[in-house]
This record gives sequence, C-alpha cells and structure tokens, in this order.
Amino acid sequence: MTDVTDLVSRVAARAEGDSGPLPPGMSPEDIAEAERLLGFRLPPLLAKLYQDVADGGFGPPGGFLPLTGEGPTVLSTYASERRSSARDAIPYWPEGVLPVLDWGCGMYAAVDTRTEEGAVLLYEPNAVDDDGAAAWFLDAGSLAAWLETWLAGTGWYREDADEDDLPLGGPVPWEEAAARIAEQPAGREGPA
Repeated sequence: MTDVTDLVSRVAARAEGDSGPLPPGMSPEDIAEAERLLGFRLPPLLAKLYQDVADGGFGPPGGFLPLTGEGPTVLSTYASERRSSARDAIPYWPEGVLPVLDWGCGMYAAVDTRTEEGAVLLYEPNAVDDDGAAAWFLDAGSLAAWLETWLAGTGWYREDADEDDLPLGGPVPWEEAAARIAEQPAGREGPA
C-alpha cells in the first residue's frame, strides 16, 4: 500500500529539483469544477497531485499537462480526442481516459478514471491503421506505481532504457481497450 502523502511529497521534491518553480496547485473548487465539466471524478491521487504539487509541469519528460487553462490542457485535449474519435471511422478514445502527459508524435500517457488507482495507459497511434484499440497499452496498474517508476528512474521512456532489460519489456497491450471504445455513449464526446 502506497503512502499517498509521502508519494506526493516525493513527487513535489523531484519536480522542484527537475524544473524549478512550478505553477501553483489547484484549489479544491477548481478541481471540482474540472470534474463537473468532465462529468466524472478524478482518481484521488491525480486530484491530490494537481492540488498539492502543481497544475502541471511535473512528472516524466514533458511533464503533466495543466488540468485547465490556456493552451493544451487535460480537459481540452480530452475533449479534442473524444470529438475526433466520435467522428472517426475507426473510434479510438474511450470515455474516462484522461491524457495527462503529451509524449509527442500523437502519443499520450493517460489515466483511466474508472479505476480508483488510476491505471496509467500509453496511447501510441502511429502504427495503427484499422483498429483504434491497438493503439492502447497498459503502462502501469496504478498512477502510484507509474510515479514510483519515474521517481526511481526506471521508466521505459528513459533515453538509455534500451540498454536495460525492462521488466515485461515495458507497456503491454491494454486488454480492455476494444470493449471500452465500443461502449461509447451516444452524444457524449467530452467537455466543451
């Protein structure tokens, strides 16, 4: 069992060391408003990070997206991907999966809000042509485990990761992807 308070403190310390001053954290009211716009709650650890660490800018390379505000944010990116997925001949973005970090080249780290632990998924669309589910991989069973990997410097995304034998070879296909994409509720594309 992860001590959330300790984990959040270690994330904050690492973030300050990596990037210097961060944007202020969000108020509980701001997080509640973001959840209202989304139509669902954030996993508790994700909400605590945005409240107690910062509104983005921390985490693995590229840093967490801000939850709300100007430019690319969690809410704007989620809404954009949900709209595109709903219009696409090959749907690809499930409801409740929030993009929290932009890896570049269309790739995202995303948190599954349907799990209390906030499973972390990798969205990698670049090799997919006829199955949106094939773009989804399980990176970590929980946000806490994913953050511990980052803190330990053992993530698959490290520049020198190819020099190591990663356990299980890194992310594995997300078995729930096809079912979650197929259950798209009509008219529900995400926040405006």
